[in-house]
Amino acid sequence: MLDPVALAQALIRCPSVTPKDEGALGALEGALKPLGFICQRLVFEEPGAEAVNNLYARIGTGAPLFVFAGHTDVVPPGGQWTSDPFGAEIKGGVLYGRGASDMKSAIAAFAAAAARHLVKGAPCSIALLITGDEEGEAINGTRKVLAWMKDKGERIDHCIVGEPSSIEAVGDTIKIGRRGSLNVRVTVKGVQGHAAYPARARNPIPALAALTTRLAEHRLDDGTAHFEPSTLSFTGFDVGNTATNVIPGEARAQFNIRFNDSHTPETLMEFIDGEAKIVAKQTGCEFALEKSLSGTAFLTEPGAFTDLVAKAVESVTGRRPDFSTGGGTSDARFIQEYCPVAELGLPNATMHQTNECVAVADIHRLTDIYVALLDAYFKNPPL
Repeated sequence: MLDPVALAQALIRCPSVTPKDEGALGALEGALKPLGFICQRLVFEEPGAEAVNNLYARIGTGAPLFVFAGHTDVVPPGGQWTSDPFGAEIKGGVLYGRGASDMKSAIAAFAAAAARHLVKGAPCSIALLITGDEEGEAINGTRKVLAWMKDKGERIDHCIVGEPSSIEAVGDTIKIGRRGSLNVRVTVKGVQGHAAYPARARNPIPALAALTTRLAEHRLDDGTAHFEPSTLSFTGFDVGNTATNVIPGEARAQFNIRFNDSHTPETLMEFIDGEAKIVAKQTGCEFALEKSLSGTAFLTEPGAFTDLVAKAVESVTGRRPDFSTGGGTSDARFIQEYCPVAELGLPNATMHQTNECVAVADIHRLTDIYVALLDAYFKNPPL
């Protein structure tokens, strides 16, 4: 049997700031191999970028295949910690360290749950897909492992991602979808000139401000059955001009849209382009738009799988969890293209914060939930 807290400590003590591994995957392999898991390291890289280590560990060869997905990379610790961010200290029943909440403790909990399930001897196929590239650009991680699995004929039937989905207590919330995320950069070109002779220039700043106002005041939608209203937030406005007597020739802004399932990236860009053309006609300035898509909105429709997950939580905690699609993006946006996926993990109150932590009791509680989930899944798979 595995001690999930001891394994969580071992993982936290590996300073795996994305995309570095620093021994984290090796620590997990050391726990999984004695259970009978076949572990494969998958290293992917892009030209000019640092290579990323990933781990695919599987036991069992039949179907259905239940996959747990997660990441051992973490964000930088930052300063002002009251303990070593990679020391994995336990104080007052609380485990402190970068990755304690997001999401090394959940990985440890699932590994321990798998051990408890396997000892019962029932036939099953379980895999762990663990990446070192979730907190970074997410190019050489889960997405490439999934493509590798497809090429090898590895078919996933259902997946749980161990992101910290809970709000107040373990298992109070299950994420069954995520909003999409679209980043847009706007460049406005005018005509540079002297501030004393504005008629001889074409100032891009008021033009950009006009577009900014139009977009910021526009309500994208009122939400859908499972999603909150979409949001548009400006994250930058830059002219790059330090001279007080010069009208600049160019101005730039950037914004992020978190959108629900009533939009696609294409429909959003059509709307933005239309607004830019209106302002361009009014001002005589030129507008250029660049987009970067982090992920589209997706939803795992409530049904047999989500009900099984909810019942597993309820069997341990005594309460029915809420379904949610809130929050940022996760690697579930890649997995949903292959199989039904939901996110179930620890409370997220301290994720990415100084003194990130999780109650030791919560790690044990999450382990119990994962055991109940595996037992229920392989007793009556929701196929």
